[in-house]
Amino acid sequence: MMLRIFDWILCLVILVLAWRSLNDRDLFRAVIKFIALGLLLAVAWVRLRAPDVALAEAAVGSGLTGALILSALVRMRRREESAVPPSQSQPEAPP
Repeated sequence: MMLRIFDWILCLVILVLAWRSLNDRDLFRAVIKFIALGLLLAVAWVRLRAPDVALAEAAVGSGLTGALILSALVRMRRREESAVPPSQSQPEAPP
């Protein structure tokens, strides 16, 4: 009975986390939620008695993919910062 309740809670948390990671405006938070989602999916695969799939999900789905997305996010932010010119002041009016 307790495992069935755990399974339902796990399913609900996975659905909510997936929805929130897709609809988050802050990209960094969305990536962190995506990594957490991958880890919870690995737990779900363990509960479904598929440890090989769970290991693959944890390694590839959370670890590698999460690291690549975080790296892309950092590069994207650096590119945005370098593209913005320094504060542009108003040209002074001649006297």
